[in-house]
Amino acid sequence: MRKYIKYIVVLILLVAPYAIKAQDIPQVWDLKTAIEYAKEKNISINTLKLSSQTAEQNLIASKAAVLPNLSGNVSQAISNYKSGLQNTSGFGLSSDMTLYNGSYLKNDIKAKELSLQTANLSVEAAKNDITISITQAYLNILLARENITYLKDLLTTSEAQVKQSEQQYKFGTIAKKDLLQLQATYANDKYTLVTAQNTLQQNILTLKQLLQLPTATPFEVSTTDTVAVAPALDNLASAQDQALRTRPEIKSGELNIQLQTTELAKAKSTLRPTLSLGGSLNTGYNNNNIGSYGYQLNNNFYQNLGLTLSIPIFDRKVTKTNVAKANIGIEQARLSLLDAKTTLTQNVERAYINVQNANSQYAAAQEQFNYTREALRISNAALKEGTNNIVENLQQKNLYVQALQAFVQAKYTASLYTKIYNFYTGIPITN
Repeated sequence: MRKYIKYIVVLILLVAPYAIKAQDIPQVWDLKTAIEYAKEKNISINTLKLSSQTAEQNLIASKAAVLPNLSGNVSQAISNYKSGLQNTSGFGLSSDMTLYNGSYLKNDIKAKELSLQTANLSVEAAKNDITISITQAYLNILLARENITYLKDLLTTSEAQVKQSEQQYKFGTIAKKDLLQLQATYANDKYTLVTAQNTLQQNILTLKQLLQLPTATPFEVSTTDTVAVAPALDNLASAQDQALRTRPEIKSGELNIQLQTTELAKAKSTLRPTLSLGGSLNTGYNNNNIGSYGYQLNNNFYQNLGLTLSIPIFDRKVTKTNVAKANIGIEQARLSLLDAKTTLTQNVERAYINVQNANSQYAAAQEQFNYTREALRISNAALKEGTNNIVENLQQKNLYVQALQAFVQAKYTASLYTKIYNFYTGIPITN
């Protein structure tokens, strides 16, 4: 019995970490939950966070480089001479620190600080990218789900029409071909619904993959999320200006110029002399010398303190090459910043145009959907009363399906583009 209990305890210990992780995964997701989860758990983002931690450690090491070091040494040796064995011991402490090196250490600290800020901005940029990707995937799920709702209603209507037509055919009030047309339409509606349900599952899979969830993880999208299509809050010029002032990729580009300028200062500092202060404490023992062990340690104890000035004369053009490379780095950083600004302003302008077009399409699609829905309602009622023929009803139904799909697509497209456009101006996606 004890043996089985032991195995059970071991199994619990092995499974416990995974059980805790499973508890951390929600089963019902809204957009905000999905975005926050991805920001915390996404592998790429966490990899960038580790890079940021490495940059932080580099900064700590750089700041510590201005401090004096301290090292101790202990030696014990036996030497064999013709006169016999000689036993020696030595003990010492030594320290040195740089007093002046052309501001190299100061600029190195500044460079490490800029590198840390740039690494943190890379994390923020990655979070922005995953936010947009998840928003698009999430809205695609809502789109597919709403489309299914409409198609189910349509299928219910088709089923009712088939049942009514079967009764009419039984009594001889409609022709066989009319019944077959309705049955074919009903079968097509079922096929369309199944296709829409498959699309929903594919969209759910896409979102789960973005969230990097295991395949077997239960996943359900919240039913409380609503999509409201509203006009963009800022005009194009204002949005572009706001994006240029707040987006992490632009801040990162600006910091990179400062970083490369600092690297240039570091390269130039190696042309200047380096002044360092060093000191040591030492003592030792030799068995061939007169005196006891303690006496010799005290008698041989000495202190050393000195300044060292190192003047660069010729370093095989290492410094000259580093200075030239640093100047090239500055120009590359400036071009990268210009490219980032150009790309960002173009993306904002593209988003602005998308919002304008999407809102116009949504308004037109909504109007068309309302008209075709009412027309189909009238046509269905007339068909039921026998005052409308099946061909005209099917034509009206096709128009309704086309308008329905255009309306649902336009609504979510307008919502997505509006969220993306406002996101460029600093407005959170989940607002």
